[in-house]
Amino acid sequence: MNFEIDAFGTLVIAVLVLLLGSILVQKIPFLKNYNIPEPVAGGLIAALLSFILFKFFNISASFNSEIQNILMLMFFTSIGLSASLIKLKKGGRALLLFLICVSLYVLVQNAVGMGLATILGLDPLIGLIAGSITLTGGHGTAGAWGSILETQYGIQGAVVLGMASATFGLIIGGVMGGPIAKYLIRKHQLSDQTLADKTDGDIPPNTDIAPFEYSKKTRLITAHNAVTTLGMFASCIYIANWMTDLSQGQWFELPTFVWALASGVLIRNSIEYFFKIKIFDRAIDVFGNASLSLYLAMALLSLQLWLLADLAGPLVMILLVQMLVLAAYTTFVTFRIMGKDYDAAVISAGHCGFGMGATPTAIANIQAVTNSYGPSHKAFLIIPLCGAFFIDIINAVVIQTILKFF
Repeated sequence: MNFEIDAFGTLVIAVLVLLLGSILVQKIPFLKNYNIPEPVAGGLIAALLSFILFKFFNISASFNSEIQNILMLMFFTSIGLSASLIKLKKGGRALLLFLICVSLYVLVQNAVGMGLATILGLDPLIGLIAGSITLTGGHGTAGAWGSILETQYGIQGAVVLGMASATFGLIIGGVMGGPIAKYLIRKHQLSDQTLADKTDGDIPPNTDIAPFEYSKKTRLITAHNAVTTLGMFASCIYIANWMTDLSQGQWFELPTFVWALASGVLIRNSIEYFFKIKIFDRAIDVFGNASLSLYLAMALLSLQLWLLADLAGPLVMILLVQMLVLAAYTTFVTFRIMGKDYDAAVISAGHCGFGMGATPTAIANIQAVTNSYGPSHKAFLIIPLCGAFFIDIINAVVIQTILKFF
């Protein structure tokens, strides 16, 4: 028996999942000590409950995907609207270094996946599915490339296989980022103060913050600010949908969320530089953080964990090795290249997020770490931009290049 949950029901359940996650993180020392994001904690319990209901009582639920898609677009739009060129210039060198780290890891991830698939007697393209297609790309990329692999390369069940692998990655990406950051921070003695010691109270009025910093702090906004900001969000999403339709089948075709992010960047900087109108970043942060939390809760709530139960043993082995490789890479490569300091530890947690899951998971990871150990302006500056925009372009180029040899 399958229950269809409408948009309002989906939203109510997502809020309950977030409240559950907040209670769990506050009450369970392990979750709090290892910086597990609240949406991940609550979402996993909800996903496990869904699995039990399906497995033993044949009860399942289909949640409204439209509202989840809108929240995802709002999240990426908030990244674009927060991307002031002045702020981006400050992280120029760090952003370039991180792009190098990420690009190298995409190659490593596919080499591990395809290499292990060959050793285990599987088609190397199955290793590609258990590589950057699903782990760096996420569910959207898994669906898109899975269809191509089924129709053009004869990989039966590539879509289902991709969704299961992406599900595994989303869970692991949200769970491993906090512990790795905690290990790096403690081993290298990078922080001896909690966030409460450093940023007690509300954010100072003139604080120059990066997107999604201080997610639990009060933002003082007015109805006017909220309405004008909502108007910018709506404009960006409208343009993104229009560009998606216009670019379909063209050389400049891009996913809708990329157009949303690009529209945000264009509108933000046009208003600032040409019309000299000051953008109210606090309202953008409020909408962005709310969308992020709700989207991530809905994504985990919608996971069909029973897909993982159908995975063959060799594929599970590949995914487990990918998890270990990412842990080693972020600890010994990303952390060192990014400067071996506190910011580098937080960035490593973010890399775990979209290296195995998705950009919202990466943001949730770094929020969880900074909520415990203090702010990291650099991490909040470069992780959203890299994870939401550059990584998808890099990943698409790498996948397309590999497929040319098959």
